[in-house]
Amino acid sequence: MRHFFSVPVFDKHATWLLALAFVLLWNSGFIGADYALPYANPFTLLFWRYWPLTLLLLGYLFIRRRLWWPGWVAAGTSLFTGVLAHGVWLGCVLFSLLHGVPPGIVALIVALQPMITGALSGRVVGEPTPVLRWLGLLVGFAGVLIAVVPRTDFSDPQSVFAYTIPFGSVLAITIASLMQRRLEFHRHTDRLPVDLNLFYQSLGTALAVTLPAFAFEGLATRWAGEFIATMLWLILGVSWAAYGLMWLLIRRLDATRVASLFYLGPPVTMLMAWIAFGDMLQWTDIAALVVIAIGVLLTQAPVRARITH
Repeated sequence: MRHFFSVPVFDKHATWLLALAFVLLWNSGFIGADYALPYANPFTLLFWRYWPLTLLLLGYLFIRRRLWWPGWVAAGTSLFTGVLAHGVWLGCVLFSLLHGVPPGIVALIVALQPMITGALSGRVVGEPTPVLRWLGLLVGFAGVLIAVVPRTDFSDPQSVFAYTIPFGSVLAITIASLMQRRLEFHRHTDRLPVDLNLFYQSLGTALAVTLPAFAFEGLATRWAGEFIATMLWLILGVSWAAYGLMWLLIRRLDATRVASLFYLGPPVTMLMAWIAFGDMLQWTDIAALVVIAIGVLLTQAPVRARITH
């Protein structure tokens, strides 16, 4: 019997289905976070999200007899990657939402990550970035600007500060993605199974947020049915499923192509926000959706390998 996310053969269609599932699950996290924030502050929200997730993964791994200590190097790398990819990433997202930045705009800023990842991937892991993919990344970046610039009030210093917070998410998830990809390329003996890797990442995040959750927020929580339901979705649908899919895609595609999927975040999140909160789309959002879609298609286009004699 296979453990979760264990699929031995990935054809082209299966990879696209995984990518689609990742995009939908990942971006639902922005909406879920906005739902949950009225009930708990950011560090407390992360505390209630990652300790239950850690315990669930611990139980799962124990029952399946997949729980083992991989050594300090592999475990430490996974713990640190988790703090970046979960703790810092989500912490910045939550604080920006707390300061009034709409979920769709947070997703737009976070979508800058593919350009940074594409620029650094070659130096970090030795992955060549074809010209067509660079073009796709630039087109996608232009789509992000089309939507975010008209919505940003640059005359308000507090507003500008609030809109800079998500850049911490961009930096954190870029470093985490490149670290994971480098590990896959150069340190195969330290590579952990997806479920065990996710456990150590979750544990690292839970440990990192515990002190600030108690010290700065007193773990204050307003318990309600809506909060519990939202947390269940964030734990199982996003922190478990979406992150697992992301690491699977990173293992089977180069970092630039996986990162380009984040360009789909802004339009998907805006549509979700319209459904959930009634946030109205502007014509620039629709234009951005078209431009970003073109950029993603260019980035995901297959590249013919050179024939050598």
